[in-house]
Amino acid sequence: MAPQPAQLEALVAIADHGSFEAAARALHVTASAISQRIRALETTAGQVLVSRTTPCRPTEAGSAYVRLGRQTRLLYAEARLEVDDADHVVSLPVAVNADSLATWFRDVLSAAAGWDGVALKVRVEDQAYSAGLLRSGDALAAVTSDPTPVQGCAVEPLGILRYGAAATPGFVERWRRGRSMDWERMPVVVFNEKDALQHDVLAARGVTPRTVHQVPTSTDFHEAIRRGLGWCLLPEPQLLPDLEAGVLVRLPGRDHVDVPLFWQRWRLDSPALLQLTNAVHHAARAHLRRPG
Repeated sequence: MAPQPAQLEALVAIADHGSFEAAARALHVTASAISQRIRALETTAGQVLVSRTTPCRPTEAGSAYVRLGRQTRLLYAEARLEVDDADHVVSLPVAVNADSLATWFRDVLSAAAGWDGVALKVRVEDQAYSAGLLRSGDALAAVTSDPTPVQGCAVEPLGILRYGAAATPGFVERWRRGRSMDWERMPVVVFNEKDALQHDVLAARGVTPRTVHQVPTSTDFHEAIRRGLGWCLLPEPQLLPDLEAGVLVRLPGRDHVDVPLFWQRWRLDSPALLQLTNAVHHAARAHLRRPG
């Protein structure tokens, strides 16, 4: 027996809200109805799909059915939109790393401003970790640094986001040691625990930094560097205007890191997802470096 849409919707609601009771409230049914739908779906699947913990979480097998539920929801929404576009909105959850969102991906937001019946739901996630949101079904598409497609997804190259090592002129003079810098002692700024770009540069020099600041929003991260809190690797769309204005200078050695970016999306015949994909490629061509 194939999974029923109401059963899949119940599973997605549990994944979104964390409990049978919260899922019932979201779907305007009783908790007993949610429990019955999940039991029927688990019978069809032949295994447990929901870990009854606090909060409830889909099992590994359950995540596959969550993806199916989200895909079904998208296709139903697009069908309803085609029949009666005044009453329905297609939801497009997408994962984007903070640096892309603060720079080139803003062109995608500008394009989406002109779309009717489509709601973007942007999740901020490091480009090295966003594939997990695709596997769990929490994102339909993602900007990622992983060229290996998640099962059920297509992957397409976008281009290269180059990062340059920089700081304020005053910071550089303070920590300059001859023609180099005091890489070990001078403070460094990272985005969060997942941000390994700066540490990779230091590791290549055989250095472990003493002072590491964390500033976990892209705009404030940029501003922290502009105010002399430390040095970091900034994406070129943020870095180049500051270099031209003299607000920042490159660190000696001209260290830079190139991060290839890819677009991973579910393999669905979805007009809304195709529209989003076209906007992403257009923005990437305008702002990212080409390989080679």
